[in-house]
Parts: sequence; structure tokens; C-alpha cells
Amino acid sequence: MKFTRLKLNGAFVIEPEPHGDQRGKFARIVCMDELKQIGHTRQIVQINQSWTHKKGTVRGMHFQYAPKKEIKLVKCIQGAVFDVLVDLRKNSSTLLQWQGEILTSQNMKMMYIPEGFAHGFQTLAEDCELMYFHTEYYSPEHEGAVRYDDPLAGITWPENITQVSERDLQHPLLKKDFKGIL
Repeated sequence: MKFTRLKLNGAFVIEPEPHGDQRGKFARIVCMDELKQIGHTRQIVQINQSWTHKKGTVRGMHFQYAPKKEIKLVKCIQGAVFDVLVDLRKNSSTLLQWQGEILTSQNMKMMYIPEGFAHGFQTLAEDCELMYFHTEYYSPEHEGAVRYDDPLAGITWPENITQVSERDLQHPLLKKDFKGIL
């Protein structure tokens, strides 16, 4: 696995090193031993999958508060998405900065999202499917979110937005004095 450090401290793009022959490709998705190279030691306890049908759909920007903060590894297994993370960590030098990466089923890349980051994506194709590897169990009472169009985050989505869930539209905007989450 190849790890590329992003401008947001602790975040990485992970690229598998696939082995291929006339049948196709084989690649490792998760290897706890290799993840130690980037300081990851937490166990993956939950794996989720999402399907999104319409191109231009935005999902996010979700996170969990302490004590249920989680690290996520996100992989596109069908289609293509613009995967985005926003740093929400208190006292972080990159607080409220965001970064996006294109994940596709062909490039096989994964996004490594540390604790204290909001995560979301926009579909760049019809019928996209993602897998999420979590280091914490989902906890509704610790769930948090930043609106996808929050001016303080200032995310630039690459496509016209065609669909956002009612739930994601209801997330409050951050206040100008936002200092981050613990």
C-alpha cells in the first residue's frame, strides 16, 4: 500500500499496489500491519456500504463527537466520487480547511479520514457505491454534521448539485466563532 500525506495533518490517500494478470487485478484493501506506517493502530469495528444512484448527489458532511470519535477509510467500489474531508479539530493549524480527492473503482484509491474530520462526497457518475471502514460503532447520540454548503468550510463541489437528503439540508451552519471540536 502506498500512503500519500494530504495537506490536512493526519489525512492520507491510500493507493493499493495491485497485482494483475490476464484475469484482472488483486489488491489488499486493509492491512493493519501496513497502516501502522501512518500511525494507525485502532481496530476496524464496523464496515458500511452506500449506493447513490444520481450523478451530482452530495452526501455529508458527517462525523462523531467524543467519546465516539472515529477514523474512517473510504473506498469507491463502483463509479466515481469527489470525496471530501473538513478539519474540525480544536487547535488544529488546518481548522476548517478542506480537501477533496477523486476516488473511482478504477483508481482503487481510499481516503484515510482521522478523528475530528467531517466527511462527505459528491457522485461524479450514476450508480456509485462506497465502502466505509470505521474504528468506532455508529452512535446516533454522538453524531455531528456540517452542512455541505457551509460558507466557513467553503467546499467547492466539482459538479452541479442535483440531490441532497432532507436530513443533510437541515444541518446548522457553523457559527463565525467556531473553535473546533474536541
